[in-house]
Parts: sequence; C-alpha cells; structure tokens
Amino acid sequence: MSILKGKNILLGITAGIAAYKSASLVRLFIKAGANVKVVMTPASKDFITPLTLSTLSKNPVYSSFVDEEDEGQVWNNHVELGLWADLFIIAPATANTMAKMSNGVCDNILLATYLSAKCPVYFAPAMDLDMYKHQSTKASFEKLNAYGNKMIPAGTGELASGLVGEGRMAEPEAIVDFIQKDILSKLPLRGKSVLITAGPTYEALDPVRFIGNHSSGKMGFEIANAAANLGAEVILVTGPTHEKISHTLVNVKPVTSAEDMYNEVHKHFENSHIAILSAAVADYRPKTVADQKIKKKDATFSIELEKTQDILKSLGEIKKDQFLVGFALETNNELEHAQGKLKSKNLDLIVLNSLKDKGAGFGVSTNKVTFITSSNDVIEHSLKSKAEVASDLMNQIQKQLHA
Repeated sequence: MSILKGKNILLGITAGIAAYKSASLVRLFIKAGANVKVVMTPASKDFITPLTLSTLSKNPVYSSFVDEEDEGQVWNNHVELGLWADLFIIAPATANTMAKMSNGVCDNILLATYLSAKCPVYFAPAMDLDMYKHQSTKASFEKLNAYGNKMIPAGTGELASGLVGEGRMAEPEAIVDFIQKDILSKLPLRGKSVLITAGPTYEALDPVRFIGNHSSGKMGFEIANAAANLGAEVILVTGPTHEKISHTLVNVKPVTSAEDMYNEVHKHFENSHIAILSAAVADYRPKTVADQKIKKKDATFSIELEKTQDILKSLGEIKKDQFLVGFALETNNELEHAQGKLKSKNLDLIVLNSLKDKGAGFGVSTNKVTFITSSNDVIEHSLKSKAEVASDLMNQIQKQLHA
C-alpha cells in the first residue's frame, strides 16, 4: 500500500502539451489508493478532454465556476475544493499559470482553488527550453517556493519545439515518487524501525492437529499499518492469520509456533527502535509431538505440556534503548495483573484489554483498551475500531518518546 492511500488529491491541469500525461498521472494516483478530483484551466481542454479525466478519476471535472451545461447554473465552489484536498498537484504547470500563481492573479477556477487551498501544493513545470530559462520564469519558481509550494523538477529531453533541454514535465511515475518521498521525509517515524508481532501461534500435537487460540491478528496488522503511515519501516512477525497487508513499508515475516516467533523476533530486535508485541503467543506447548497422526483409541487422552519461552520477557531482559510495548488480555483483576507484567517484563507501556468488555478481544473489529505507562499512568479509552486503537497507541508511544 502506498503512503497516498486514502489521501484526497486535487490535480490541476494547465494548457501545455504535457497535459496528455495527466491521464496516466490520474491512474497512478488511483492505483495508489487515493481519491482524485481534477480542476482544469479552460484552455487545457484543448489538450485533453474532461471526459477522459472524469472517467479515470470517477469524479466530475471542474473547469469553470459554473457548469455551462446546467441550466440551473450551480456554482462550482473552489473554496470547498481547496479544503477537500490533502494534496494539490498542478501538472503540467505552464509559465503562464505559474506567473499568475506567483502574483495572485485569479482569472479561472484553478487559480481560485490554488488561492483557497490549505494543503501542500506541488507544481510540475512544463514549457519550452527558452521559456524555462527566462528570468521571469525563474522569478516565478523562486516566489512559489518562497510561498511554501514544492517544485517537482522538470526533466531534460526533446521538447515540443524540437529543441532538446530542460522544460519537459517530469514523467507521471517520477511525480508520484517525488510526492511520496516528500511526504515520507516529514513523517515522525521516518528512519525508525518498528518490530510488531501479531496473530496466534499454533503448537503441533501431530502432523494434522495443533493447540491454538482465537486471535485473528487484526489488531497487530492495524498497528503495523498505523506505524508505516507514520513513516516507520515495519517488520511484522505474524502467526497464522487470514489478515493481509500490502503497505510498501511493511515487511511480513510469517511464522507458526511460539518458538518460530521467538527466533524471528530475536533476529530483528537489536536493530529495532520500537517493539510492539501484540501476538497471542501460546504459554504452553505439547512436550512431545507425534510424527504420525494420533489414532483415536481410548475414552480419554492426556497431553503433557511444557512452558514456551516468554518472548516479551526475553526482550525486556536484553533491551537497551528500544521502546518496548506489551499487550495483556485479562479476565479478572485486570489492572493489577497488567501492572505486574509491565514491571516484571521491563516494559515502557502495556496495553490492557479485557474479555469482559463487550466488543473487545478476539475476532472483532473493535477493541477497548487501557494504556499503562512505565510511570504508572493509567489512560482509559472508550470502545473504538482497532484502526483507531492502533492510531491511539502510536500517538501514546510518540508522546512518551518525546516526554
């Protein structure tokens, strides 16, 4: 999944031959999971049709303040468009439009939207070589950058005039890459490694049977997604689960047993900045595992169990500068037991949830948690979606790290 997933992207198109690339740009934004709306200058419609862009974006295209085909003459609200956008990308950005942007000229809906936008604005210049090198164009670049806009550098190549040089609009893939890298560079966990465990473990009895639990892994996967959206590089060690994640910053390491998870976690812990162990790891496993399927013979059947290695405690014993988070799923004396785990396992934070709380626990999309910090602060949260809980958790971790 791209960092652009769920973002509202407003694409502004001006009257340059490079407008033909805008169709590909819309498709790349949609493929990345963004919501896209397009605003055009009237003259840009000579280079690419609104119908093409509307079809690709699955949204109306705006090119005037009123819909000329609407007898009711409904006003297209440029202020709403500017407020809707999380990102405003103007590509191509012609010398004419950039001059107007830099001097506050507002004679079409694209420029009015630009002046109303509260979000980051990116512009991708596109023009011929002589225009690109002209002092007035350089002045536009300087002013727009000074206003806080981000310029996506033009490429070098053959231009519409036949000249070869600077002024060619960056390719759509390069534009998307530039924006993603710029967003990532500003995220609070950029450059941090986060280790997360999720799901159950399965402890084998024989080749076909195992001891397990009802954990779906959803909570851990939501935490991984939340951490990656903050720019972290995530190692997600997960037991057997049907959950899926495709974020570009998440590296999934599937395991089966508690021993598998112990070994995989210890491979990555030393190089991690934050470790969040949300997996429901088996406390016991069969002492012996049959190499053939156990046949049904007697009326009763006994299994001798032995303790598994405590992954969380083992990390608490060796941690240096890592921020270590554990989970406690309790059914009685919840707060007391969670506080005991926090201390005995040398944690910085523990997340408590109780099976007594309706809507919390395994196999549901919601959770109700309480955060207990190493300074013994108790922070209760209401019932929320697991995605919201994951966001709350990452906020709490950042708060403690910066305290």
